[in-house]
Amino acid sequence: MALNTDKIKSMRIAGKILASTFLQLSEFITEGISARQVDLFAQSYIESQNAVPGFLGYQGYKYTTCISKNEEIVHGIPGDDKLFYDGDIVSIDIGVKYNGFYADAARTFLIGDVSEEAKFLAQVTETSFFESMKGISAGSRLGDISNGIQSYVESHGLTIVKDLYSHGIGASLHEEPLIPNYGKKGAGLRLKEGMTFAIEPMVNLGLPGIETLSDDWTIVTVDRQWSAHYENTILITDDGVEILTLNP
Repeated sequence: MALNTDKIKSMRIAGKILASTFLQLSEFITEGISARQVDLFAQSYIESQNAVPGFLGYQGYKYTTCISKNEEIVHGIPGDDKLFYDGDIVSIDIGVKYNGFYADAARTFLIGDVSEEAKFLAQVTETSFFESMKGISAGSRLGDISNGIQSYVESHGLTIVKDLYSHGIGASLHEEPLIPNYGKKGAGLRLKEGMTFAIEPMVNLGLPGIETLSDDWTIVTVDRQWSAHYENTILITDDGVEILTLNP
C-alpha cells in the first residue's frame, strides 16, 4: 500500500490535529476544573481545525472525550461532577476524524502533587508504548508489539489489562484486528507497509481484572487500585513506524 494514499494523508492530518489538541489541553487543565469543561474545550478546538470529534455519537456516545480518573481505566464519562483534584491522575482519550479517516490517542495527566507511585505508573505506561515500537517495521509480527508492551510493564512490577485491546484504525475508529497488549514475540499477523493501528497500553498498579460501572461505559479496576492509559495511532512503513499523533 502506497504511503501517499488519501487514507494516509487524511490520517496524518487527523493525527496532527489530535496531537495539537493534547498540547492545548496541557495548558488548559488545572486543579479544580471539571471533566465536562475539558470535553467542551476539546470539542471546540477540534471543530476549529475543520475536523470532527471521532467519539461524538459513536455507538450513542454523547461526548468528544473519554476521561478516566484514578481507578477508572478507560471510557470514563466527562461529566460536570467529575472534578480534578490535587494528586489525581487523569487519562484523556480522544478521536479525530478528518476527511473520512480517524486518528485515536490518549494521554495520562498528573494533577498537582501526585504520589511517586502514581508518577511511576504513568511513566511506565507511556514508556511501554515506545519500547514496543523498537525494531518494528513491515515484516515484523503483531506479537512483537504486544510482547514489547508486556515485557516492559511486567519487568517494572505492574500489570497489563488483558481484557481490553489495541486495535486497527482507518476509515472506522475501531477496525480489525484486535491487538492484545501482551503476547509472544514472533507470533500473530505479519505487518505490511501502510497498515495503521491504535496501540494503547492500559496498566494497573494492582490486579489486571476489570469491571464496567452501571453507566455501561466506565471501566474500572476490579480492586480499585489506580490505572494509567497511553495511546498513539501508528503507520507501518518499510523501515520503521511513523507515529501519527505526536507533536513534531
